[in-house]
Amino acid sequence: MDVQRLADEIISGRRLGREADAGFFERADLETLCREADRIREALCGNRVELCSIINGRSGRCGENCKFCAQSAFHSSDIETYDFMDKEKIMDDCRKHDEKGVHRYSIVTAGRELSGKDLEKACEVYREMKAAFSIKLCASHGLLTKEAFTALKESGVERYHANIETSERNFPNVCTTHSFQDKLSAIEGARAAGLSICSGGIIGMGESFQDRLDMAVTLSELRVESIPLNVLMPIHGTAYENLPGLSEDEIRRTVAMFRFLNPEAFIRLAAGRILMENSGRKAFRSGANAAITGDMLTTSGNSIAEDREMLLKMGFILDDV
Repeated sequence: MDVQRLADEIISGRRLGREADAGFFERADLETLCREADRIREALCGNRVELCSIINGRSGRCGENCKFCAQSAFHSSDIETYDFMDKEKIMDDCRKHDEKGVHRYSIVTAGRELSGKDLEKACEVYREMKAAFSIKLCASHGLLTKEAFTALKESGVERYHANIETSERNFPNVCTTHSFQDKLSAIEGARAAGLSICSGGIIGMGESFQDRLDMAVTLSELRVESIPLNVLMPIHGTAYENLPGLSEDEIRRTVAMFRFLNPEAFIRLAAGRILMENSGRKAFRSGANAAITGDMLTTSGNSIAEDREMLLKMGFILDDV
């Protein structure tokens, strides 16, 4: 297949679906594939890049058995555990990120769902952040009820994060305490409440390239606006602690494929950027146009100042996203 011609067709309106040939994306010359993915990004999304930051609002003791996660009670990872964080700490952290030019800010909580008094605390702090800061608010609180999604929306949250993690076929290899359909139902519930969707997954968990393709297609079918791509960082004490890491070439090829299949979405570099040279600079020339910046849940990310400097030097626009 002619990569340049395919990119031209996508820019002109063609969209790929489940008939897409995963073998093509695996076989295509890497530099050509990445160059054309970046051309799609520039043509359909422009040069604006979106930065977001997260805070771990409730940590550890999660009853789900996701094999990659240090916060699962099924694992023996050495992490800090605590109940829902004090409002003042979250407000102070959000203020710092707002002042540093981050576009979006999210509270992330461990556990199957956020409910009861913890949900009330979250909604209270979202309302106060909405009133005090210009930063856009996102939320990541698991498999919520319709009423909970509505409460978040009414509290000022604009976007909800619920990763599908991998393909539907591979999902039972990753987690068995909830299902792929549970993830889809959460996305449907968030959208029904008027929230935009942030959903992606993790590569490097032993999945096939076809699984990555299937994940990308599913996200396209769901019309997801923001797609975080995490690269597994094996954590001691988790079920995946001994899995081999991915090469930068594998990561870039996956980023490019996701851009071909989701040409108008924010393709967001998340965990695992430290596996790439210069914090993923080449990945930003492979179709990515967003990133999680600052401190991450269990792996260190690039600093906000470093990300802004790198992206501005590359010619990206960071204002008015």
